[in-house]
Parts: sequence; C-alpha cells; structure tokens
Amino acid sequence: MRDFSASLPMALLQAREAAMQLFRPLLAEHDLTEQQWRVLRALSASDEPLEVGAIVDATFLLAPSLSRILKDLDGRNLVRRSPVATDQRRAEISLTEHGYALVASVAPQSEAIYNRIEEAFGDKALQRLLRQLAELRDTTNRIVTSPGDVTIGGTT
Repeated sequence: MRDFSASLPMALLQAREAAMQLFRPLLAEHDLTEQQWRVLRALSASDEPLEVGAIVDATFLLAPSLSRILKDLDGRNLVRRSPVATDQRRAEISLTEHGYALVASVAPQSEAIYNRIEEAFGDKALQRLLRQLAELRDTTNRIVTSPGDVTIGGTT
C-alpha cells in the first residue's frame, strides 16, 4: 500500500485545504460557508434557473445538505424557489437581486486571491495544473464507467 501521506486522495485534500485557507476569511467576512458560496457561484454562472439536481451535479453537494443550504440562502433572500412550469413538484432555483449583489461584491475579492495564487505559483503552472486535474477527473471517470478486469469498489 502507498504511504498515507503520498496517496492521491490525501495530496488532493491537502492542496484543497491549502487553497481554501486563503478564501475562508473572505467567505466568513460575508457570513458564507464554502458550500453556500459554491451554490451561489453555480447559480451565478448559469444563464437560467437551475433545478436541484443540476445544482447537486455542479457543486458536488449531497441532496440533503443542499436542501438545508437552500433553506438558509432563501431565508437570507439570496435565492428564490420557483415551481417548474411543467411539473409543480419540482423547483427551479435562481439568485435574487440581493444574491447577485452579494456575488458581485465577493467576486473582485475572490479574484484578488486567485491573482495572489497565480503570482506565487505561476499563471502557466496553475493553468497546467487545472488541465491535469481535469484530465485526471476524466480518466478516473472512464475507469469507473468502463467494464474491465480491474476491481473498483468491490466490483469487477
């Protein structure tokens, strides 16, 4: 077995924590959790309201957690729920004017943090890392979804 500290999952977690320690004070300043910010960012990046399933897919949050987060964001008037016209059981989520204003307020400060990371790590190095992480994601997704003789998660 690989050394625990040299395992891919641990290296990814360590890098994530190192990056997030730069963003957490900004989010705390705006009374936002990391998960709430991910939801707000996903909604702000979309040209149209998103259904809960699409937000789950975009943010990698579990549906029960997202339900609680949406309730909190709705209580702060940052998001609004609207029934889907073709199916009243489903809801679309969108940012409110207040939600857009909050994202617009946080975005320049977030971008300043990204600029600090690029200056320290190197713009080209960061772009290369992001490409490699996307390739790793795509490769592991292919491994999980393709039949083969490699045992993954207890199945063949």
